[in-house]
Amino acid sequence: MIPAKKAAGHQRGISRCLIRLMPRICVIDRSETVLPGSSPDAAAGSTVETVAEEPAIVASWPTQSTASSSRLDRAIWGAGEVLRRHWLLALLIAGGLLLRVVTQFAYEPALLFIDSKKYLYGTDFSLGAWGSFDPIGYTLFVLKPVLMFTNLGFVALLQHALGLGMAVALYVLMLRWGVVRWLAALAVAPVLLDAYQLNAEQTIMPDVLFEALVVAGIVLLLWRPRPGLVFVILAGLAFGTSAPVRQVGEALILPALVYVVAAARDWRTRLLHSAALVVCFALPIVGYMGYSKVVLHYGFEMSSMGDAYLYGRAAHAADCATLTLPPAEQLLCPTPAQALKFGVDGLVNNPASPRVEYAVDVQHGVPDYNLPQQKKFAYAVIKQQPMRVVGDITRDSIKIFALTRNTVEGDTPIKRWQFQNVYPTFPPGITAKGSHSATNVFAAAGGGGKARVRRPLAVGLRFYQLHGGYTPGPVLLLGLLLGLAGIFTFGRRRDPRNLSLACLLITGSGVAVLLGADLYEFSWRYQLPALVTLPIAGAFGATAIAQQVRNRRERKAVPVVPVEELVVAESEQVS
Repeated sequence: MIPAKKAAGHQRGISRCLIRLMPRICVIDRSETVLPGSSPDAAAGSTVETVAEEPAIVASWPTQSTASSSRLDRAIWGAGEVLRRHWLLALLIAGGLLLRVVTQFAYEPALLFIDSKKYLYGTDFSLGAWGSFDPIGYTLFVLKPVLMFTNLGFVALLQHALGLGMAVALYVLMLRWGVVRWLAALAVAPVLLDAYQLNAEQTIMPDVLFEALVVAGIVLLLWRPRPGLVFVILAGLAFGTSAPVRQVGEALILPALVYVVAAARDWRTRLLHSAALVVCFALPIVGYMGYSKVVLHYGFEMSSMGDAYLYGRAAHAADCATLTLPPAEQLLCPTPAQALKFGVDGLVNNPASPRVEYAVDVQHGVPDYNLPQQKKFAYAVIKQQPMRVVGDITRDSIKIFALTRNTVEGDTPIKRWQFQNVYPTFPPGITAKGSHSATNVFAAAGGGGKARVRRPLAVGLRFYQLHGGYTPGPVLLLGLLLGLAGIFTFGRRRDPRNLSLACLLITGSGVAVLLGADLYEFSWRYQLPALVTLPIAGAFGATAIAQQVRNRRERKAVPVVPVEELVVAESEQVS
């Protein structure tokens, strides 16, 4: 016979072993467990004693394990629920991520374009031939900070991350405004899957940063139905910072200002928000202009190429046979054959164009690309033949809506932004061998290894891009039309969820940057902002139209009570 006290000690030992060896056992019913040789009363007493003496052992360790397990389970179930609700976006992100991984490994460490040297060497005065005549905010905000720690391969990786981030931010924004999930996912598909977007993200150029700043400004202004002062300030800084990245960002102030004025509750708020937006928008621009004058010595200006591209557009549109010009300006007028062959870009940069051929500083015998005659010539064309200039711009601005991505004679070749089976070169700036080779450029810019291509991946990307891996023009046109239609669905002015104002901001921003670029020159590269504006505007516009139709149906469904019945009912209540 084992004494009761000893039996209790054995039971405690057994319980400790069981707890240590089998922590997942949730229930151990010791009230009915009787050790051999012990009485039921003793067993009961030992049970009470065990419970009283071992609360820490029984309660602490299994409880912590169960709590951590439940947190993990909740996280897994939560992630599963998010994927279930947003499965279409998840599929699109998976596809976009796969394409970006392939692009990153296909062209290492990154792709270079003709103007890449301008941004890499724009502040290096020892390489004056590649100095920057356009804003180099991309150099200041991305290249210099990144190259302090790593190489250009990481710049491409960062730009791919920005592409995915823009899609997620726009998707969340649309859901906040009531756009259905499937439509919101389809609206961000272009920025996730378009091969021209992938090419831009892999290239050392400012286009992706510019897109990200435009998206940031839009998201900040629309994050709340009525933006607060802090959001207005941040949006103004984002839009303003886009101008030193690409000068066409200056046009964003107009749609942003209209939206801020229309969305405010009262005149005091309108004045405060408008002033804050304008000041914050101007800060980055004025700051860069001061940097250009003091550090770069280019003058207090954003770019020194404005007059040159104004000349290119005017010369391309001009009918020189009917122009009245001084002899010095007549030399700058191209023949019809030259205008057709060179296009706007060629009339500015081609060595055989009249501007380059006659742009000579007579005193020093060196090229003078800022000669005053080109500006006078451009103004004369605009004044004497305004409709020809308008028609020339209109023909260029509608090219984006074509079903396929083609170029006509005089356009900047679209192959510059298409994936190639070999590493692309752009002589004389980027060559296959020699001092201007891509490998030497990478070495001078901080490393990254030789310029290399994994041919199977490159071939696959090129096939994808040329055989449907882009956003068709009619899709962008549909987005533009729906966005414009959404602007005219305005209802009550005091309604904070006024989708018409959101359509105004997004559609206006897209038109501003696209048309602003087309005023000077058409290039497929300059059409990239359409991917992050026009489909989004279309989704907002479709939602606004559907909402208005639904509201009208609801109003019609409400029965109208005749006035006579209302009078009788009121008289009965009084009596």
